[in-house]
Formats: sequence, structure tokens, C-alpha cells
Amino acid sequence: MSVPKSATRIGMLTPSSNTVLEPTTQAIIDPLPDVTAHFSRLKVTEISLNARGLAQFELTPFMQVADLLADAYMHAITWNGTSAAWRGFHEDEVLAKAIEDKHGVPATASMLAINATMRADGITRFGLVTPYNDDVQTRIQQNYEAAGFTIAAERHTGVTTNYDFAEIEAEPIRKMVRDVAAAGPECIVIICTNLRSAPLVAELEQELDIPILDSTSAVVWHTLKLVGARPSRCGRKWGRLFERDS
Repeated sequence: MSVPKSATRIGMLTPSSNTVLEPTTQAIIDPLPDVTAHFSRLKVTEISLNARGLAQFELTPFMQVADLLADAYMHAITWNGTSAAWRGFHEDEVLAKAIEDKHGVPATASMLAINATMRADGITRFGLVTPYNDDVQTRIQQNYEAAGFTIAAERHTGVTTNYDFAEIEAEPIRKMVRDVAAAGPECIVIICTNLRSAPLVAELEQELDIPILDSTSAVVWHTLKLVGARPSRCGRKWGRLFERDS
């Protein structure tokens, strides 16, 4: 795909029941007049390990919505979602390669962004925070352990309906982060792009003196880096990650 020159366009594959990642992405890139964000939704309503829940994240629906974004000549296409955390990190690698091969632009995903950042920073032991149920949380921990990471501590809320994650208020999120911080992790990872956690990162990093990677803001940072848009221009209000460009 030949991409016309104009504003840098980043395309986000978005879960259909997500009400958080679009306004969060727009808020993050607001200081960048040369970057625009565009969204295409795929059907996602529940986060579970049953057949219905897992089938939402097959490759075909991803590629169908990526094709729609490609019609508008994106400079990068991103899966702003965390399904690979429980389905297996290789799922995001397969998706990114399929998008890159078909559309000729860089592609990434929330879990690729988080894991690449931790590996680049030499982090192997972290605290895990999610809103997911017991089965999904256990699978995420197993996948990270298989990838060579250690979970210092974890907290989760036990919710299954994707829409409901956005209804979790700030204070319960802060409490989960503080709880895992007590274990002294090298960083804290918040997984779920429909959780209103990104605006809390900077204040909690300052309070706890521990870096925090939020799945929504981390993938925006990573996507901006891929297109050469210098994410540090977004400002420090999004946490330590946005103080750097690599």
C-alpha cells in the first residue's frame, strides 16, 4: 500500500464494547497536531476462556477491520486490545505480521508493546493488575511465566463482561496497584484497554516510585514510536514512559 503524505494516521483495531480506549487515545495525542487516530471495531463483548469468548479473537475478523482502516491509508495499524495475554503472545505476533504483509505498514498490539518495553528495560519481575476473572488471570500468569517473567503479586476484580470494565472507578484501580506495589516489583503492568487506568499512571508512579505500564497508553506510545512521531511530545501527564522516545 502506498501511503499518501499528509498528517500521520494511526489506525486502532478496537473491541466493539470498549468505551475507554478511543477517548484515551485522543487525549494522549491531543498535543500532536501532525498525528490523527482512526478506529475500526470488531465484535468483542466478553472476556473468558470459553469457546465463545476465545472465538472473538480469531484472525479473520481482525483482518476484516484492518482492511477498513487500510482504505484510509494508515501509517500504522494497531490492535488496541489485550487478548494475547490469555490466548498466547504469539497471537499478536501473527496478527502484526499478517497486517504488515498485506498492507505494507508497521503493526503492533498492546501486549507486544508492553512486553517489548519490559524486555528493553530489563524487567523480569512485575506486579499484575487486571479486571478479569480468575480463569483468565491464571492463564495470563501462566503465559508470562512461560515467557520467562515472574509475577511478584497480582490483583484482579473478577469481571467478565467487557463493557463493565469501564465502570470500575478510579479508587479500586488505585488500591489494586498499591497492593501489588507492596511486593516490590520492578514495574507494574495494568492489562485491559477498557479500564480507566491510563490517567492514573503518573500520580501512582510518583506516589509509589515504581514504573507503571498501562495497556492503552503503552500501545499508543509504541505506535507513535513506530511512525517516528516522538511520543515524548504528548507530555509527562501520561507517566514516565512518555518522558522518552525509545
